[in-house]
Amino acid sequence: MRIAISIGDLNGVGIEIALNTHEQIKSLCHPIYMISQAMLESTCDLLGNNIPKDFETIDVGKNFDILPSCANKESGQYSHDSFIKAIELAKQKKVDAIVTLPINKEAWNKADINFKGHTDLLADYFQKEAIMMIGCDKLFTAFFTHHIPLKEVASKIQKEPLTNFLIDFYHEVKEEKIGVLGLNPHAGDNGVIGDEELEISQAIKEANEILMEEVFVGPLVPDTAFTPHIREQIQYFVCMYHDQGLIAVKSLYFDEGINVSLNLPIIRTSVDHGTAYDIAYQGKNPSTLSYINAVKEAVRLAEKRLKYII
Repeated sequence: MRIAISIGDLNGVGIEIALNTHEQIKSLCHPIYMISQAMLESTCDLLGNNIPKDFETIDVGKNFDILPSCANKESGQYSHDSFIKAIELAKQKKVDAIVTLPINKEAWNKADINFKGHTDLLADYFQKEAIMMIGCDKLFTAFFTHHIPLKEVASKIQKEPLTNFLIDFYHEVKEEKIGVLGLNPHAGDNGVIGDEELEISQAIKEANEILMEEVFVGPLVPDTAFTPHIREQIQYFVCMYHDQGLIAVKSLYFDEGINVSLNLPIIRTSVDHGTAYDIAYQGKNPSTLSYINAVKEAVRLAEKRLKYII
């Protein structure tokens, strides 16, 4: 499998992770790194690393002076251009999937990039509702809303769009049981604490009727949804907003978690951590588990898709 590695923010830890894991990653797939040779040399000079002789690169963007641990427009623009190049290769079927190393949202903002992150850009690029799913094989959470202010979440919870989301999510993951969280404390207590759960209940009912199976369970009370006895039965959950699911995933499986973009014509997985500016270029050996898991999942999904096509 040929995997395009979007190199992320070069002022952060992404390139160090890529270099430290190259030998292991090439045993899993054929990685192609979206970084120019000149920028690779600059990062290796700063890290004191040698460039692996089989580290395949593709020129992207405009070269710049690396400033470790700094969120600036140059690093933001380069990480964006690296991602766009990876998307183009995947769209042209020159690679089988994309794995992304971390960007910095502040750097993207300074570069006047009008997206909050990878998922939003993918949704706009393909004009499809991308689904963000984060977790590991022990627990995956998908988000009905993600990078929007919390005060806007309640107004987004409506039966029809949520029903469509649930059906799209099912077709992507094909799980027998999927938990759906409520929004309010106690899942609304039958309307005592908000009425959004009525919309959620109706969406669950309609989605199950369309699928002709009792796939979706809920609305689940958010503060007990991720307790061990429930996770023994259900590993996939739909959350109403970003932090509702991420707090659970990052508390339980911080180093293992990955980000997967679903409902798109291409495969994209990612690390589920940031640029770690506080340790970038300091020889502190950032954790590589999330990146390795992201590559493994990208390969698995690519093989699954290829088998389905055949």
